[in-house]
Amino acid sequence: MPTYFEKKQLVTPGELLAEGDYLPGENTYVEENKIYAQRIGLVDADNKRINMVALRAFYVPKVGDTVIGTITEVGFNGWTVDIKSPYNAMLRASDVLSRPFKPQNDELSTVLNTGDLIVAKIVSYDRAHDPQLTVGEPGLGKITRGQILNVMPTKIPRVIGRNGSMISMIKQETNCQIILGLNGMVLVTGKTVEDEERAINVIKKIEQESHISGLTDRITQLLKENKVNVEEP
Repeated sequence: MPTYFEKKQLVTPGELLAEGDYLPGENTYVEENKIYAQRIGLVDADNKRINMVALRAFYVPKVGDTVIGTITEVGFNGWTVDIKSPYNAMLRASDVLSRPFKPQNDELSTVLNTGDLIVAKIVSYDRAHDPQLTVGEPGLGKITRGQILNVMPTKIPRVIGRNGSMISMIKQETNCQIILGLNGMVLVTGKTVEDEERAINVIKKIEQESHISGLTDRITQLLKENKVNVEEP
């Protein structure tokens, strides 16, 4: 039951990873009792399961996900939203307006227009229908301030950290509110531009170095160093 990789080794699509009594994990596939890489990424084993962290991967929508999207089209009864996925998402006018929607009277572009950014949640999706969004919950809706950062969707879990530990530390040390879209778009809102830039730099470092051991210690040190630099007269 051999494996053909070292821990956290970089592999390419179609590369043989293991054969025999192993189970395929994320971003792998099986042919004739052999497990192969499906994407470019870092491979590892969890007991008998072979997993890969893809270095480049698009976002696949899931019901319940919080996402950040861009309005790309104003339609007759709602908006088309780019959520950095192969599938465009739809936001119904009835979900946004606090009163009954009347197509003959309501000009939707005055509510949300092309280019506007929103924080939304996916409420329905299947392969036969485009994802449907809602902004009808607290914390969702049009973005009016802050900075947007694009991160590979596969790296968002590392920014969150175990039980939310990493993102909580970043928020506390930078005094910023941070909304992580699981589609890889991140909203950083601070009291000052300098605070926002500190948070953005830390998130970029996590994205770049998430595959290297000791990440938490490096991020903790970076936050401490930046805090000293900002506070010095």
